[in-house]
Amino acid sequence: MNTSIKPLERPAGLADRVYHQLRDNIGSHQIRPGERLQEVSLAAQLGVSRTPVREALARLESEGMIAVEGRGFVVPELTDADIEEIYQLRFLLEPAAARTAVAEISSAADLASMASAIEDAAAAEKSGDFRAFLDANSRFHNAWRALIPNRRMSKLLDQYVGHVRFLRVLTLGDASARKTALTGMKNIHAAFKKRDADAAAAAMHKHLEAAKHFLIAAIEEIDQEKEAEQRASGR
Repeated sequence: MNTSIKPLERPAGLADRVYHQLRDNIGSHQIRPGERLQEVSLAAQLGVSRTPVREALARLESEGMIAVEGRGFVVPELTDADIEEIYQLRFLLEPAAARTAVAEISSAADLASMASAIEDAAAAEKSGDFRAFLDANSRFHNAWRALIPNRRMSKLLDQYVGHVRFLRVLTLGDASARKTALTGMKNIHAAFKKRDADAAAAAMHKHLEAAKHFLIAAIEEIDQEKEAEQRASGR
């Protein structure tokens, strides 16, 4: 036997790929609040061993995307406290991040991705295509965030991007929310185009205030639907 041959290792980054897949599924509402996540069944569905799934679940749990329940995990339902915590963080970080990103604009090319995303969002808003709007909205925010010079700030924003995508799924299904979001995107882009850091921060703050308003309304509607279902089932 040739002892110089080393055992094959599992592909590098597999746990990271599983993590991103699950985070995207939670963020896009394919895995819904209250749904249980079991290591064995997830490994079978993803066609991988349990080890990368275990690592991915532990990472998601550390970020608050899922919570331990019994021998598995569950996607927690948002509480009023969760919303307040998430938006406290967003109000602190995103206007400040936008302010620093504006200073990094060196040419019109830096704004091209933002403009393209707005065009796609406008088309989706007009046609009522929720999924297309959600995708364009995400690309818009990724575009301006790519200009952030502070790597630590950028990494911190990345850590809760799954939470934010999940919130967008809850709110952007509403036509009026999409229209308001599109206006906010245009205002942010206009401030970036003028290289006006103060205006960019203010536009971002206003955009977040509108998003929080629609989120609270969406959560209240979901709660009312659940109460109605419980009454109908006699629980």
